[in-house]
Amino acid sequence: MTQDGRILIVEDDEDVLSSCRLLLKKHFDNVTTSNTPAMIPQLMAENEFDAILLDMNFEPNDHSGRDGLKWLSNILNADQMAVVVMITAFSSVDAAVEAMKLGAVDFIEKPWNNEKLVSTLKAAVRLRRAQSDSKRFQQQARILSEDLSRRHHPITGESSAIKKVMDIVSKAAPTDANILILGESGTGKELVAREIHARSQRADEVFVSVDLGAITETLLESELFGHKKGAFTGAGEDRLGRFQAASGGTFFLDEIGNLPLSAQSKLLTALENREVTPLGDERPREIDIRLVSATNVDLSKLKDSSEFRQDLLYRLNTVEIHLPPLRERIDDIPLLANSFLNQYSRKFNRMVNGISDDAMKLLTTYSWPGNIRELRYSIERAMILFDGEELRSSDFSALKKGNARPSAMGVQNKSLEQMEENAIRQVLQKHDGNVSYAAKELGLTRTSLYRRIKKYEI
Repeated sequence: MTQDGRILIVEDDEDVLSSCRLLLKKHFDNVTTSNTPAMIPQLMAENEFDAILLDMNFEPNDHSGRDGLKWLSNILNADQMAVVVMITAFSSVDAAVEAMKLGAVDFIEKPWNNEKLVSTLKAAVRLRRAQSDSKRFQQQARILSEDLSRRHHPITGESSAIKKVMDIVSKAAPTDANILILGESGTGKELVAREIHARSQRADEVFVSVDLGAITETLLESELFGHKKGAFTGAGEDRLGRFQAASGGTFFLDEIGNLPLSAQSKLLTALENREVTPLGDERPREIDIRLVSATNVDLSKLKDSSEFRQDLLYRLNTVEIHLPPLRERIDDIPLLANSFLNQYSRKFNRMVNGISDDAMKLLTTYSWPGNIRELRYSIERAMILFDGEELRSSDFSALKKGNARPSAMGVQNKSLEQMEENAIRQVLQKHDGNVSYAAKELGLTRTSLYRRIKKYEI
C-alpha cells in the first residue's frame, strides 16, 4: 500500500532516476522526477512536495558537491520548511555533511539500500507534515488570540423583536447554511454570529472573525487568503489567511457591504470552489468553513448590481436575519443596562445599588443612534465617574445633550442615514473632533468612522 506523500527526485543520471522512481512509486502515491535542477523552481511553484531527493553533482567529472549545495540553498530560500535529502557518491560524503549543516535533513549514499532509502523518505515526509502542522497551528493560534477578549456571551432580551431573531437562530444554526445578518452598527451582529456558532455542529471548532471595514483594500486579499514569502514588498514569511485559519469552524465576515467589487469575485470563487490560493502561490488550499456575514448596509443597496455582485449575495444570504435597532427594543433596555452594570461593577470593583428611576427613564427614552454598543459604553463611563449609591440621570449627562427618542412618525419620516449623520456630528462635537473617542462611543472602527465622515462630508 502506498503512503500519502509527494516526492520530487532531481538526478541527472537517467538510469538512476528511473530506478529510483520505480522503487518509490511502490511506496508513495505521488512521485515527480527531473533530470535537471533548472526545473526545480517551476516544479516547486506548481507543487507542494513533502520531500525532495536531490543529487549532489550535476556537472561531468565534478564530485565536489558544489552544484548540490547551490541548489539546496535555492530550495531553502524558496521554501524555508522544505525537507531535502541529498544523494551522494562515497567521494562526496564530506559535501553531504556540509549540506546537512546548511539545512538538508539527511543523505543517502550511492548505491543505496532500498529499505534505507524508503525509510529515510518516509521519515522526511513525516517531518514535513509535522512542521507544516506546527506552523499552521501557531499562525492559527495567533489569529484566534485576537478574539480572546471577545468571548461568547448569551444574548440578553425578552422583547418580541429579539425573540423573532432567536427563533431564526435556533432553526438555522444547526444547519451549515450561510447566514447574512442585517442591522445597524452596534445592534449586536457579531454576538448573534457567535450564538449561531455556539449552537452549530461546529461549536467545538474555531470561530474566526474579520472586520472588512477595518482592512485596507491593498491588504484585504492577503488577510483573507494568506500569502507566500516574497509575494509582495514586506512579505517576509508565509502567512496563513483567515479562510484557512477558520477551516473546520465558522468564518464571520463583518461589514461585508464594504467589500470592494474587485475582491467580491475572489470571495465568490473561494466559496464556490471551497478553496483559496494564497498570494504569490499557484496551488489552491482546500477549506471547510461555515460562513456567517453581516452588514449595516441597507439590503436595497446590496441588491444594486453596481454596488454588489448579485451571485455573491445569493451565496451569502441563504438565510437572512434582521437585527432590530435598540429603539425598537425598549423593553430590553432595562435588562441590558443592568447586565452591563453588573459587568462593570465587577470589572472596576465598584459597589452600586442599581439604576435610579430617573436614570432608567432617560435610558428608555434616548434614541440610541449607536445602539447596544452606545448603551454599553454609556454604562461603563457612568460606572467610572459616578459618586453615590446608584446611577442617576446626572451620571448620563452626555445623553441629555443628545436627542430623546423621536416619535414613531418621526422615525418614519427621518431616514436612517440622516439619523446616522446627526449622531456622528453630535458625538464628534462632544469629543472635540477626536475620532478615536467618537468611534468607540458609536461602536465603530476608526476606518468605518472615517468612511462615514467622508460620505457625509463632515
